[in-house]
Amino acid sequence: MKKQTRLYEQGLEEYPRSSAILGNLVMLLWFALGTIACWFLSPLLAWVYLGFALVMVYVVLRKLVCVNCYYYGRWCSIGWGKLCALMFESGDIHDFNRSIGQRLAPATYGVLSVIPLILLIVSMVLAFSPSKLVVLLLFLLVCGYSATAGRKRACADCKMRLTCKGSAA
Repeated sequence: MKKQTRLYEQGLEEYPRSSAILGNLVMLLWFALGTIACWFLSPLLAWVYLGFALVMVYVVLRKLVCVNCYYYGRWCSIGWGKLCALMFESGDIHDFNRSIGQRLAPATYGVLSVIPLILLIVSMVLAFSPSKLVVLLLFLLVCGYSATAGRKRACADCKMRLTCKGSAA
């Protein structure tokens, strides 16, 4: 018998579309800055980073996480429930925390944060420029916001916050 999934009853049935738009703009800004950071050292690495980011975040993690989420087919804080429903069949909410995606997501976001930082720092050591410093500061701001205030804001009203291992609420 499957364990009952606890939902946060005060959570939103659906998030405003504006939340999804803002969340995706921040995500795309993160990827753009990460790509630029990689580009300073190697255009090839920049393309690999961008491809990895888009495929992992908008396809692989949606399949591994979102199919089992309460928000499948609904507007979640970043709109991925709607996106996932366009690409994949619904899963089982009781499998949400058993999904490999729950372990893969933090690793993916870690790679998407650390790799550009390392490459940008190496690039700055080899040849410093003010534009690299600006990219570094903006990248740190976006990553910092996404990892703290952005997550906390999104998780605060989420129906899955009592169940989700990644909840920041």
